[in-house]
Amino acid sequence: MNPANPLDLSVVLAGVRYANPVIAASGTFGYGTEYGRLMDVSKLGGVCSKGLTLEPKAGNTGIRLHETPSGLINSIGLENPGIPHFIEHELKTMLALGPVVLANLSGSTMESYVEGARLLDATEVPVIELNISCPNVKAGGMAWGLECGAAGSITAAVRKVTSKCLVVKLSPNAPQLVDVAKSVVDAGCDAISLVNTFQSFAVDIEKGRPVFDNITAGLAGPAIKPIALRMLRDIVLGVADCAPGGRIPVIGLGGIATWQDAVEFIMTGASAIQVGTATFADPSAMESIITGLSAFMSRKGYPSINAMRGCAL
Repeated sequence: MNPANPLDLSVVLAGVRYANPVIAASGTFGYGTEYGRLMDVSKLGGVCSKGLTLEPKAGNTGIRLHETPSGLINSIGLENPGIPHFIEHELKTMLALGPVVLANLSGSTMESYVEGARLLDATEVPVIELNISCPNVKAGGMAWGLECGAAGSITAAVRKVTSKCLVVKLSPNAPQLVDVAKSVVDAGCDAISLVNTFQSFAVDIEKGRPVFDNITAGLAGPAIKPIALRMLRDIVLGVADCAPGGRIPVIGLGGIATWQDAVEFIMTGASAIQVGTATFADPSAMESIITGLSAFMSRKGYPSINAMRGCAL
């Protein structure tokens, strides 16, 4: 690189500046402090909280994690202490870590989402990541993100009560994912993140029954990366506002474990990436991704993330 034009890994997503595009994904990094003895958390671009609901949740019973070839199925059930507890006991410490903090907002009813967003809006958290893969209990348990009307309505309702940067996290299980993306963009989101886990099933052959008490669970890890990349491409090509240079940045995730994976997502149009399952196997994975990404950009002559974003489309 030319010393006069130093490498810049920073990204600005909907007005919020991240030192680099690497964000710890929700549910895989606690509140950030848990990994403090294993890595330098301050090096990350962002840290997303575990899924937060208005009321405390105990999570699912039985087995919660099940390894598969190149993947991990989880059935955690959004175990968390509730948003009021998070605000009082966790948020200040998270903000002091340095990276941008994203509060992952989950819920089961419109009212619980809205009240949760209202509470978070009164804090210093800069970004709310709206998880619409949760079941809508008033619609027979179908996830909010599976259908355009529900996805748009929950996004619009949360948008009305918060001025924070609002990222909507899409479910890959939606039959018409591009249409769902369009609905949340039209409803006022500032950014999109995708993909969440894929609905899956596993059998305990010794017991002759499902592995999970909850029957189905979410598949993550390297096994889903090619599908996640395809879905990212579908969104950035199918939703005009999400195209490179558009007003709605897209955060890509799904099986990212190496810097090469991160480059693939960025070249497919992602403005930033999230890393989840890889951290379980290697707590230093995100630091390695940042280092590798920087070395690759220097070698290839990319002065910034934007310089290579979307080049594979």
